[in-house]
Formats: sequence, C-alpha cells, structure tokens
Amino acid sequence: MKKVLVIAGPTAVGKTSFSIDLAKRLNCEIISGDSIQVYKGFDIGSGKVTEEEKEGIVHHLIDIRDPKDSYSAADFQKMAREIIDRTEGISMICGGTGLYLKSCLYDYTFNEESGMYANEDLEKLSNEELWQKLLETDPAQAEKLHPNNRRRVMRTITIAERSGRRQSEIEADQKHEMIYDTFIAGCTMERSKLYERINRRVEMMFEAGLKEEVASLLDQGITFDDPAMKGIGYREWAGYFRGNMSAEEVKEEIQKHSRQFAKRQYTWLNHQMPVHWFDISDEDEYQKMIGEIMDWSRL
Repeated sequence: MKKVLVIAGPTAVGKTSFSIDLAKRLNCEIISGDSIQVYKGFDIGSGKVTEEEKEGIVHHLIDIRDPKDSYSAADFQKMAREIIDRTEGISMICGGTGLYLKSCLYDYTFNEESGMYANEDLEKLSNEELWQKLLETDPAQAEKLHPNNRRRVMRTITIAERSGRRQSEIEADQKHEMIYDTFIAGCTMERSKLYERINRRVEMMFEAGLKEEVASLLDQGITFDDPAMKGIGYREWAGYFRGNMSAEEVKEEIQKHSRQFAKRQYTWLNHQMPVHWFDISDEDEYQKMIGEIMDWSRL
C-alpha cells in the first residue's frame, strides 16, 4: 500500500516550512492541497510558496489553472492520485481543504453528475427557495450544508435530479476507508498565538502588494465572479474596488475571515480524520513529531 504523509492544520500555522523540512529528510516531493494556489497570478493572497521557500523541493498542483477555470475536489482527487500512483516511495500532501484531502485519501467516489452545473431554473431561485427544495430532495444531505452555500446546495439538488439517487445515499454506500497507508500530522498552537500569526500574515500580504495584485488581476479581465476570486484574501476586495470599503476595512475582513476559517479547519479535521496533533511552536513537540513520522516512514 502506498504511503502518504499529510501535513494539515489551520491557515498561517507554519505548514509550509514544516513540510519542506520533512521533504528534505524523506527525499520526497510535495503535492499542494490548496484550492487557490492552483491559479496563475494568485500569489500573495493565497500565501503561495515562493521559489526561495521551496528550497529546491518539487511542488505539484501549483500554477496549473487559469483564473476563470473551475477547480473542484474531484479535480484534486484525480490529479493527486495520479501523482501518488506514479511516485516511488512516500508522497506528501501539504495543506488543503478538508473535502479535498478526504476525497483523495478515502474511497470517496464522485457521482458523474457532481461536476455539472445546475439548470437555469435552479439558478433563478433565491437561497431560501433552493434550501426548501433541498429539504424536499435530500434532507439528510441538507443537515451537512449551510443554507447560504448556494453552489453546494444546487449541486446536491442537481445530483438527485439527474442521477435519480440522493447524494446522501451515494455517500452512504461508501465504506469511508483510507486507500493509502496514511499519516496525518496536524500542526497546531495556542489559539491566541495562531490568531496573532494570522493577523500579522495579512499585514505582510498588504505590505507585499496584495492590493496591487488584485488590481492587476482585474485589469486582465478577471472578475469577482470568477472561481479564483472566491478565496479568502481576494473576494473581500470587491467592496473596495466598487468604492464601498476602505483598504483598512478590507484588511480587517480578510483577518476576520481567516480566523473563522482556521476555526472551521480545526473542527472539520477533528471530526473527519485521525490526526496526530502537535504544537508546531514547541521545539520538543516538533522534534517528537519528526521522529514519529520518520519511524512511520520505515515501517
């Protein structure tokens, strides 16, 4: 069974530097699990690893999509698995949306309809009307979704309408078993310290020219309706460029949304995966986790 090491944890906790440290020790390459770093030109706001930071380690699934192209968990699953299957030795995934990680590591199958767009009739419905339709169509799946998550609500309804089976039924048929020998190292730290890091990271993005990066993307014809602009660090700028917000207000929104996202990441990982958590800011715990991973790699 293929060995896959996953470096998980909330945004800004230090996953990138930890993954590169491990990649050098294990002589392996890194698969990015990030949903925005795949887009060309989306560098500062996504916290994309720089060439200098890579220290010569090969990184996959970065700068592979144009900003107007879609990128889904199904896309990540297909490409990440292809890389893992052709790799000799250990594969490493760094970061990533929870669903992306689960889709790759578990016996997670996507219904062929899941990538299709909803029909025009659904597009015309309000969020409340869509939610009511979802409750009638697939109440079990509705328990997992937020009423304002319009895209996923429409996708769930579309799956039921076009396949004749509810998404909840399709997921229930899966065994929810890992298909690789997987070790998930969860980077964490005291919450107030993490929030300080998040706030500082956003400050550094502004200092590095985040506003100018977004302005340049807009000049290229990219809009806030395009898939790449949906990520935290980018979508908050819509109000600024429409003249409704100040740059300082945008910064505060990005910081707030990043902190909220970090909290959701913790919750999701704790409930969905067998994570080996360690305090990445504690040198003893850092070295202990390195040892555990190295021991696992030799099994």
